Amino acid sequence: MADYDWNDRKIMTFDTNNVISTIDLHVYYGEKEAIHGVDMQFQENQITALIGPSGSGKSTYLRSLNRMNDFSDTARVTGEILYEGVNINSKEVNVYEVRKQIGMVFQRPNPFAKSIYENIAFVHRKNGVKSKKQLDEIVETSLKQAALWDQVKDDLNKSALAISGGQAQRLCIARAISVKPDILLMDEPCSALDPISTMQVEETMTALKENYTIIIVTHNMQQASRVSDYAAFFYSGDLIEYDETAKIFTNPSLKSTEDYVSGHFG
Repeated sequence: MADYDWNDRKIMTFDTNNVISTIDLHVYYGEKEAIHGVDMQFQENQITALIGPSGSGKSTYLRSLNRMNDFSDTARVTGEILYEGVNINSKEVNVYEVRKQIGMVFQRPNPFAKSIYENIAFVHRKNGVKSKKQLDEIVETSLKQAALWDQVKDDLNKSALAISGGQAQRLCIARAISVKPDILLMDEPCSALDPISTMQVEETMTALKENYTIIIVTHNMQQASRVSDYAAFFYSGDLIEYDETAKIFTNPSLKSTEDYVSGHFG
């Protein structure tokens, strides 16, 4: 490992259009501190890529933003996560309401063992939507936004488990955006996909940022440079550098960031 000064930081902030932010966010798993007091802001209707080596805390940080770490018996999260002026890390906040506004797409496509149609309609039916016309509209709109409608519109009753990996991931995106969140978290959404499916998901993300704020974890530097507007370099639980993606990849402020994005890190 090169002799970097890990006390160096270059973290950009935003004066306006800051849709979600964290203040002094720490995440512990038992006695182990996985995230060390991260202060970070995210711009509305932009794609931000969280990059860094395995074990750097990217996914742990991402999962904190809609309290997915609540599912871990050993996780403890301190600090503030501010969304629309509310600290959603507060015990008084309804975590299920949080996840309606801050959706998540996981590393591996996880469609329900139901039809393509029911993968999207099911949650809305559970929430009291009974009109077939309304459900049809929700399904069609969501699939169109996820750039999947034209491929599956004649097979909506087909099992979602029978479609390709790339289609399944876009179905999961459609399912997530069908409840109209403000923010979409994506944890390595293309790592299990072939190059063509990856390209299709990337094109979907780029189109979606018109209506959503997207935060993505990726190990793929080419993907981060292609799709993101901003990039944040994490290392060993710390946020090291955060700036516009073009600057991170062409003229970063820190040598550690330059070495990581150029493949000379470690």
